[in-house]
Amino acid sequence: MEMEAFASPSSLVLDRERKEVVEGPCKLEQKGVCYERSIDALRNHSEAERKRRARINSHIDTLRSVIPGGKKMDKATLLAEVIVHLKELKANAAQACEGLMIPKDNDEIKVEEQESGLNGFPYSIRVSLCCEYKPGLLSDIRQQLDALHLMIIRTEMATLGGRMQNDFVIISCKEQNFEDAEYRYLLVDSVHEALRSVLDRFLVSEDILGTRKRRRISIFS
Repeated sequence: MEMEAFASPSSLVLDRERKEVVEGPCKLEQKGVCYERSIDALRNHSEAERKRRARINSHIDTLRSVIPGGKKMDKATLLAEVIVHLKELKANAAQACEGLMIPKDNDEIKVEEQESGLNGFPYSIRVSLCCEYKPGLLSDIRQQLDALHLMIIRTEMATLGGRMQNDFVIISCKEQNFEDAEYRYLLVDSVHEALRSVLDRFLVSEDILGTRKRRRISIFS
């Protein structure tokens, strides 16, 4: 009895590793669907790759336009030159900002004693607080300092992009023996702990409420 020979059904499929269409097995009843999907996938992949290369070339052209002599450089040389220029710009920016009060990206609390005093006071403490601005934060800080019988006599404040840095000088309202090193150490430590507790409390309340309303008011004026 003669048997009719049938060719093994196959279809074009997308080889993702080789990024090309190859012949692969497919069920006869699904051959048309499989083929159409492979063609669509290939077209989508090709279009995405074309757009990606276009974006890269566009950015490279932009870099060539801002780097002196960039139009004559190959891509590797151009990128190396960009890195050099970025480092120079970063160094120049740091030098230009030296001495200016600019809020940092990370939260920071610094409390340092000034033995020489200020404005006739024999002893004072300098505080620097950097964090995200939060309504009510400065008011709570002042309440904590009042509880420690401390008074603010000088303050500077700077805000940038929702961040703030507040530098202020405080003195004690009580007569104390400031020559006692242990007392001075405890006082500085108490100020630091008071500021930290206020900041931590605001961070916890923000996590609970899930809201960040900003209002810029200095209560130290």
